[in-house]
Amino acid sequence: MASNATFTRNITASGHVDHGKTTYIDSLLAANNIISSRLAGMGLETLLSGKIRYLDSREDEQERGITMESSAVSLRFSSGTASGTNSGTATPTSALSTVYTVNLIDTPGHVDFSSEVSISSRLCDGTLVLVDVVEGTISVLRQARAERMKPILILNKFDRLITELQLTPVEAYHHLAQLIEQVNAVMGSFFASERLEDDLRWREERERRLEARKQAAAISDQPAEGLDQTILEFQEKDDEDIYFSPERGNVIFASAIDGWAFRIGKFARLFSNKLGINEDNLKRVIWGDYYMDPKTKRVISQKHLKGRSLKPIFVQFVLENIWNVYDSVITNPNPEKVNKIVTALNLRILPRDLNSKNHRHLLNLIFSQWLPLATCTIQAIIDVVPPPNIAQRTRLPKIVYPQLSEETQEPKDKMEAGLWACSADEDSYVVAYISKMFAVQRKEMPESKKLKGRRNEESAEAQQNPENETPLGDEDEILLGFSRLYSGRLRSGSWIAAVLPKYDQRKPPSHPRNAKYIATVQVKALYTMMGRELVPVEEVTAGNVFAIAGFEGFVGRSATLCSPSVQGFAEAQSLQEISKISDCLINLGSVNLQVSPIVRVALEPAESADMPQMIKGLKLLSQADPFVEVFQQQTGEWVILGAGELHLERCLKDLRERFAKVDIQASNPIVPFRETAVKAPDMAAPKTANAARGTLHGIAAHSLATFTVRAVPMPEALTTFLLTNQSVVAHLERVARHEGHDHMKKGHQEGSVRPDGAEASGASQNEDSEEMDEQMAIVHGEILQKPSVRTEDFWDALIKIAKEVGGDWEKRINSVWAFGPNRIGPNLLIDCRSEGERWHDRRTCSRHEPPENASRTTLEYESSLEAGFQIAAMQGPLCAEPMQGMAFILESLKVTEPEVQDSEAHSKRAQAKGSLISGMRDACRKGLLDWSPRLMLAMYCCDIQAATEVLGKVYGVVARRKGRIVAEDMKEGTTYITVSSVIPVVESFGFADEIRKKTAGAASPQLIFSGYVFLGLSERMLTKDPKRYELLDLDPFWVPTTEEELEDLGETADRANVARGYMDAVRERKGMFVDKKLVQFAEKQRTLKR
Repeated sequence: MASNATFTRNITASGHVDHGKTTYIDSLLAANNIISSRLAGMGLETLLSGKIRYLDSREDEQERGITMESSAVSLRFSSGTASGTNSGTATPTSALSTVYTVNLIDTPGHVDFSSEVSISSRLCDGTLVLVDVVEGTISVLRQARAERMKPILILNKFDRLITELQLTPVEAYHHLAQLIEQVNAVMGSFFASERLEDDLRWREERERRLEARKQAAAISDQPAEGLDQTILEFQEKDDEDIYFSPERGNVIFASAIDGWAFRIGKFARLFSNKLGINEDNLKRVIWGDYYMDPKTKRVISQKHLKGRSLKPIFVQFVLENIWNVYDSVITNPNPEKVNKIVTALNLRILPRDLNSKNHRHLLNLIFSQWLPLATCTIQAIIDVVPPPNIAQRTRLPKIVYPQLSEETQEPKDKMEAGLWACSADEDSYVVAYISKMFAVQRKEMPESKKLKGRRNEESAEAQQNPENETPLGDEDEILLGFSRLYSGRLRSGSWIAAVLPKYDQRKPPSHPRNAKYIATVQVKALYTMMGRELVPVEEVTAGNVFAIAGFEGFVGRSATLCSPSVQGFAEAQSLQEISKISDCLINLGSVNLQVSPIVRVALEPAESADMPQMIKGLKLLSQADPFVEVFQQQTGEWVILGAGELHLERCLKDLRERFAKVDIQASNPIVPFRETAVKAPDMAAPKTANAARGTLHGIAAHSLATFTVRAVPMPEALTTFLLTNQSVVAHLERVARHEGHDHMKKGHQEGSVRPDGAEASGASQNEDSEEMDEQMAIVHGEILQKPSVRTEDFWDALIKIAKEVGGDWEKRINSVWAFGPNRIGPNLLIDCRSEGERWHDRRTCSRHEPPENASRTTLEYESSLEAGFQIAAMQGPLCAEPMQGMAFILESLKVTEPEVQDSEAHSKRAQAKGSLISGMRDACRKGLLDWSPRLMLAMYCCDIQAATEVLGKVYGVVARRKGRIVAEDMKEGTTYITVSSVIPVVESFGFADEIRKKTAGAASPQLIFSGYVFLGLSERMLTKDPKRYELLDLDPFWVPTTEEELEDLGETADRANVARGYMDAVRERKGMFVDKKLVQFAEKQRTLKR
């Protein structure tokens, strides 16, 4: 482990699935003598040649050939090797060799495990973005940009252009140029969106400062002219450094399977002496539309061609040489040409290898000496990726201040100064970050292996009495933290404060809000991660990635570790004592995951006696997997949520074999739906005569209260706005609850003295509700998106959208009573009673302070109406799934008081309140059914890479899965087509396996959760949002009625109603009544004799 951060690089390998990340890293491991160079590789040749995937330590990873968990390895390289004659770079080096430590993390490419990419990105300063030159899928650049990492583009599988597509060097050059241009277009779109946000933020800040200065000038009676001149102008940023360009050294051309890679600096060095051109000048023109004039031997641009047909320099000096090697060794084997190539390149290859029949092995030997992959990659990492003491100046300010738009900012205290500079001094504050917890079997720990070795050396007498031995517990799982040290030094055995993401830095550690989010924990052990091996170390210095033990009892998934110095805290130091030195505490927050878990299964042990063991295993699984969600439903049923089918399969395998070690039965995957309604042209007559559609009347028990409520489908613009800003609505709800708490406290304060800390306790309960809201959102399949407006601008933006929608919505929005379900959902309860009775106005947060003229008897029943609305919004009428996009308008509420106020009257009022809840619930459900009901399906956005000859089979599989093709994109110069489609999540299970079987592996799908879409969208929406598709008449209660329908389908509707099938399946799973005919034809059957 490096002791100097200047010679350390932390980098991750990311890319699409099957783009060669693990194979590429195997080549780097082989160069570091961790594995044999003959074993570095993967793919179909794995079984034939015995090659391994070293960082894929799980058995199912090896079987499937994909990475499922992030794995780290520390490599050491000498700059003398990395920057010698084979470096491929013009970077000068000193005569003395410098040893660099590269902490490399391999990440999964499958979308089900995209959380691992987010977790690894927090710990690294750069990323190797591997892209298949044929498929060209780019899906990980957004995370790298968000974390401010320096990316290096690796165009991998270069050999496919030669052997598979059989392109000429000129065609390959144009293909590569187009691919780099596409990647840069993606980076440019990220930069443009960031600049738009910066511009909006600058304008808001400018207006705020102007207003403040005007107010100050008004108070001081001074003129306000020229105030805006002192405000800084908008600072433009240069986007030149974000793009990939071969001449800048951040693009690598590689073939990991053949063990070679190069940057254009390599060939600039080779040809500079031959051509008599300065190396730096040649490096600038070797890529691009530059040509070598054969007569003058000078470099000319395209405008000086004068009609001549010349090849670009990159084609002439680089690609043609590579094509010649492949042609002589693989395509048209020619031993004579091979000998000439080996002699010309001054390579050392044994005669037996030159005469070998294994042409692939010979190709690997030639390229590994001519264009070594490890040498090129490590030098690129050293040149492009900054060391931690430089990278943290730009990365840490963004982590500490998420709203920061500038590149960096000056440190405010000792803590920030140490973080920004990656200080490793003895007296520096120690700050480390655990991005995830991962499980390791006890028998795989270094301590267990040493103990096992000592036991093997014991005497024969001890071996004959095994019952006297202490069991080692090889079956146990140890949880370690996947960590990076940002500042200071961390020693094994020291006590350190573990700060959880919910910790509030504005309050002291002893505050009731923070007490459960901070604790002092002893560091039991520190390890350097070497793939599947762990190497114990006594001390870690700032800038290194490592594993840490001892936090499994407190840290769930992520935490920030802090201490005032390398000695740490005193043993079991109290929170009051820590509060005195709280300057060393900081909360780096949690990792923002790009997707949310959407697929769930219910679990139960095969033997009921194993329930405690299963619950224990679920707790371990929840800690060991950063993406899985585990919770217990109100019915007592245990449920786990995962990102997709493959993720759930891995979780169940770990649960059965590692964590619980009992037989566990899992239900069929449970996919959430949403219920809504639309205005259809052929709806039945309204249920309530002489009233608007959706109007229902309700009555409480003993006729003490009657109400009228009307259900109305909300415009899509309002629904989308509420879905996008659910986190803002949750914050408004917490503010309203806090004001309600203050209102209740104010009412009970008179004549009494409250104990100390009561106010803090109430505030703590209010703030803790944020965690509950997020958990409830995950449980019910909600995705809390990034809000589009600030909290203070929410109501103005909502009213603006209501004005654009038109109708009565502007008036209605001013009378919003509640959101639902869970008080944050995309459904509204609107109070539209007469002026004297209406007082609910969420915009002014007056829900806890009714007007003086309001009837107290009416107020008693209003909470029951809101409770009934929340229940109905959570469990709709179709299959008890949450509603979406519905507004329920309360038009009247009449209350009749009993004539005699006695105990019987009090009992009647209590019964009326309870019955009013069920009455409001039923009225809301029936109001939705008065329109044309629809089910909303959770949808996957599916990108499929397929060859043209199997395109028809791909379409057939998508159609059988109720999906729709959205777009096709033919890749120029290839026979591959990228098909974009949408497919319901409920139909996606087994989709990837089926499409691979039907196409014999020629198509590879990638599923990403897109959102909820109801079955019944107009064609106008198809052009507006390509993720949605055309109108399908899928009313769950539709039956043939017209003569044409009866003639075409018959009375029994021979065509299956897909929406009805989904609805009945969910109702049957929940134990609800299903209207299904078990016997179609009740005729007596005759048994025939054999």
